[in-house]
Amino acid sequence: MHLLIAASGPVIPNFGGASDKCAVNNGFFCWNWFTQHWGSTFGPAVVQHIILTAIAVGIGFAIAFGLALFAYRFDWMETPISGISSFLYTIPSLALFQILVPFTGLTRLTVEIALVSYTLLLLFRNIVTGLREVPEEVRDAARGMGLTQRQILLKIDLPLAVPAIFAGLRVATVTTISLATVAAFVVDEGLGAPIFDAISRSNFKTEFVAAAALAILLAWVADLLLVALQRLVAPWAAKRRSSLVPRSVVRAIRGRRRPISAVREA
Repeated sequence: MHLLIAASGPVIPNFGGASDKCAVNNGFFCWNWFTQHWGSTFGPAVVQHIILTAIAVGIGFAIAFGLALFAYRFDWMETPISGISSFLYTIPSLALFQILVPFTGLTRLTVEIALVSYTLLLLFRNIVTGLREVPEEVRDAARGMGLTQRQILLKIDLPLAVPAIFAGLRVATVTTISLATVAAFVVDEGLGAPIFDAISRSNFKTEFVAAAALAILLAWVADLLLVALQRLVAPWAAKRRSSLVPRSVVRAIRGRRRPISAVREA
């Protein structure tokens, strides 16, 4: 690191070897330094952070969704699955990374295993809760119209559980974006990399503030995108009341012909 030595002043680190006075003096945020290092530092870090988050949330959602359907089918499985996912969620991130490194090394795999583990509890509980909150009278109406258990799950339970599922997905995504910054302890990827680099360079404020602000902005944008996606998938959810059933569910029930035995009994 280059040093600028004033005639009668203290030794001041020349952060990044910049000629910009703001960066040399370690100003709170130096816009010129930030724009100069966007292509080499911050841009790639944002892309890496998105990839880390997308992989973790995607895999975590697939696992949690499967476990939730299993627990929904077999009630006795909900408690042990919740207990294991809760235990994983309570392990500090740095400790979990330290536990995994001897087995998977300083690799992205180590990071993803840890991040996926933290998504399971949030996603599993919300999916199960959403499925269990479907009004029983709606299921009874569907059975009366002759829908099979699988059809009820696909056409009744899952559509009505969409708000709860997206609520868990939003929390899991924002949480993962936050935790992914700590992943820089294992791999030099994501927005955590410039944060740790700033700390190692005598707390270079611009790099630290820029990386932290980008992580916050990324979490905010991801949350907004999920809200927009939910409105596309379930536009009725915004107007939902306890007695309101989406039109797709109503069509699924009405569109199914009643079995002959049910007609005769009537």
